[in-house]
Amino acid sequence: MMPAVTETRPDRTSLARTWWAVLFAVVAASLTVDFVLTLVDPEDPALSVVERVVRFFSYFTIQSNLLVLAAAASLVRDPGHDGSHWRVVRLASLLGITITGLVYAVVLAPLYDPRGIDAWTNAGLHYVAPVMTVLGWLVVGPRPRITGGVVARALVWPVLWITWILGQGAVTHWYPYDFMSVELHGYALALRNLAFVVLLALAFLLLFRLVDAKLPPTDRPTDRGRRDRPVGSARSI
Repeated sequence: MMPAVTETRPDRTSLARTWWAVLFAVVAASLTVDFVLTLVDPEDPALSVVERVVRFFSYFTIQSNLLVLAAAASLVRDPGHDGSHWRVVRLASLLGITITGLVYAVVLAPLYDPRGIDAWTNAGLHYVAPVMTVLGWLVVGPRPRITGGVVARALVWPVLWITWILGQGAVTHWYPYDFMSVELHGYALALRNLAFVVLLALAFLLLFRLVDAKLPPTDRPTDRGRRDRPVGSARSI
């Protein structure tokens, strides 16, 4: 008589931790390699190291992936992570990486043909990171985490990014994206374009809040009890 075979399902926490660990590794490797390539880029030898570093960290794509990296690092340690500041970082990472993926796929991909190592880092930052971040949030959460206050605070980051780009652009005359270049369009058109970006960001944030409320919670009952306490008392990054 054959012994009964017991089917074992992978633990949800282990699955989530593995998912975020893979995402963290991909994004960390892509950012590191891309940063090194930026420092040694021979196409514009007139740029100083400081200018290369400032420009690298001024790109929306880079900042979005850094936020993804920060959120994923916390979720590797604890897939049910929570905290007042962490909620904002997580939502901002969802916002930034979603816009990054969509804009690249629709607008930039037909114009850009990376080769060699660039193709790998490009795929990590523009394809793998957006898909894994959003899909991971939908499948393993943690949820719910998004409130009206979190939405308002998460919107601060894109506004600060726009302010930084306009400020440094006034000094260096360099802008990471043509649509926001005052040099090309003047202030009126550039500010109109940027106002659209803010409205788009707000629309995505509200959509994330709606989905966060509609999808089933991922917290265990004991986790929900802890989450019902004031968020400020929970762990944060």
